[in-house]
Amino acid sequence: MELFTVGVIGDTHGLLRAEALEAIEGSDYIIHTGDVGDGAILPQLEAVAPTFVVRGNVDYGPWAQALPLTRTVEIGQCRLYVLHDLQALQIDPAGNGYHAVLSGHSHRPRIERRNGVLYLNPGSAGPRRFHLPATVARLTVRGTEIEAELVRLLS
Repeated sequence: MELFTVGVIGDTHGLLRAEALEAIEGSDYIIHTGDVGDGAILPQLEAVAPTFVVRGNVDYGPWAQALPLTRTVEIGQCRLYVLHDLQALQIDPAGNGYHAVLSGHSHRPRIERRNGVLYLNPGSAGPRRFHLPATVARLTVRGTEIEAELVRLLS
């Protein structure tokens, strides 16, 4: 079975830290969970790996209009549902055959499983807010199995 590594980044708010790029270097794919903040970030991510992005609440202007609010990403045999704000989830992920739901918005890194579905918020890789750490996440996908880990950024 093929093994894939997926870098998950969110809430960059116009700041793409070198440390965040290092943490997702070597990924087969990258997913940005929205609030990119600056369209210039997207080519930098694409230079690392094919990148899938959704629009967040701070993404506006011509560059952002092309970004979907939600999207399905298929990695190997896994189906991932991506949106910015988990509160806007309007589907039953398990009932619709999704293996994971990836979201951002809260800036709070989180990994949990509900009803057989992985829920992941990579946290914020952009400017620090409140007392929350700067983080990204990495997924390891093999068949329909997904493992997630959070990576804390030091700067």
